[in-house]
Amino acid sequence: MQTGLVVGTATATRKHASLAGMKLLVVQPYLADGKTPDGEPVLAVDQLGAGRGETVIITSDGKFTRQVLQDDATPVRWSVIGLPNY
Repeated sequence: MQTGLVVGTATATRKHASLAGMKLLVVQPYLADGKTPDGEPVLAVDQLGAGRGETVIITSDGKFTRQVLQDDATPVRWSVIGLPNY
């Protein structure tokens, strides 16, 4: 798990069936200090309703994401799992 900043959304004209109705966010992960970017932005599935400019908690736990999406073949790696109160 790590925190990140939502920098935008993604729209797809075609996507995997497991993503039907799911919101896709572009999230810039941060190091533990919460300020330093940690690599390139990632695409994360969001079921919590986060928006641009919000800090989120993301995970790359594929097993968790497969359970949430109820699809063992989903290509999703990152998902939003929390909206911290700062």
